[in-house]
Amino acid sequence: MPRIIVFDSGLGGLSVLREIRAARPDAAITYVADTDRFPYGDLAGTEVIARAIAIFRRLAAENPPDLAVIACNTASTLVLPPLRAEFAFPFVGTVPAIKPAAARTTSGLVSVLATPGTVKRDYTRALIDTYAFHVDVTLVGAARLARLAEAALRGEPVPDDAIVEEIAPAFVKQGAKRTDTVVLACTHYPLVLDRLERLAPWPVDWIDPAPAIARRAASLLGGVAERTPAGPGAALFTALPDDAARLGRLLARFGLSAPEKLTIDIPAA
Repeated sequence: MPRIIVFDSGLGGLSVLREIRAARPDAAITYVADTDRFPYGDLAGTEVIARAIAIFRRLAAENPPDLAVIACNTASTLVLPPLRAEFAFPFVGTVPAIKPAAARTTSGLVSVLATPGTVKRDYTRALIDTYAFHVDVTLVGAARLARLAEAALRGEPVPDDAIVEEIAPAFVKQGAKRTDTVVLACTHYPLVLDRLERLAPWPVDWIDPAPAIARRAASLLGGVAERTPAGPGAALFTALPDDAARLGRLLARFGLSAPEKLTIDIPAA
C-alpha cells in the first residue's frame, strides 16, 4: 500500500487530496496542515521553509512516505528545492496552471487568482514569461479569499459581498473582449468553486490544478491502483481549533480520521 503525505498550511490541500484519492484509492494518505501559521502567504519565505523542513523531518523520522505533495502554491514556490535536497522520497508541487490557461483562452485575457505571496514570487512571473507571453495575464493577489474559503469550508458564515470583492479584479474588459479563463492558484479556492461560479459577473473557464497534480502523483507511484480502497487517512494539525469535533466531521467527508495534534521543533535562526 503506497503512503502519501499531502501538506498545506490549512484546509485548501483537501481539494488536492480529493483528486489523489480518486486516482489512487488504495493509497494510505496522511493530511498534514500547518494551521499554527495559516495562511503561509502572510509569512516571510524563510519562515515557510523552516517550518516545512521541520515538519517533514518529524514525519520522515517516524514513517517516511513513498511520495509527498505540497498542496499549496505559496509553499511550492519556496520549499521544493530544500525539501528535495534533504529527503529521498519524491515531492510533487503545486504551481499556478498558467500554461494550460494560456492554451485554452480564446479571448486572450487570462487572470491568475492567487494569494499575495504567490503573486509576488518570481516563479509565477517566470511561468507567465515562458508560457503566456502571447496573452494578457492579470495577476490578482486576493488578500482574504483563502481565509474566506477556509471559513466557509468549516461551516462559518461568509457573506457573498466579501467573496465578490476578492474576485472582482480578476474580471477584465478590454473593448469587446473580456476575461474568459481564471486560474485558481490557491488550493483553497476550488473548495468554494460553486460560490465563485455563482458570484462571477460572467461565466469563465475556472482552471483547478488538482486533477493534474493527482495524475502526476499517481504516475510517480507507479503500478496499478488496487480496487480495494484504503481505510481512513490520518490528519495532523499543528494547531487544533476549539471545536475539533466540527473539524472531524469535515475531515470525514474527505476520508480522513479525527484530527490529531502535530508538535514540531523549529530550530532557532
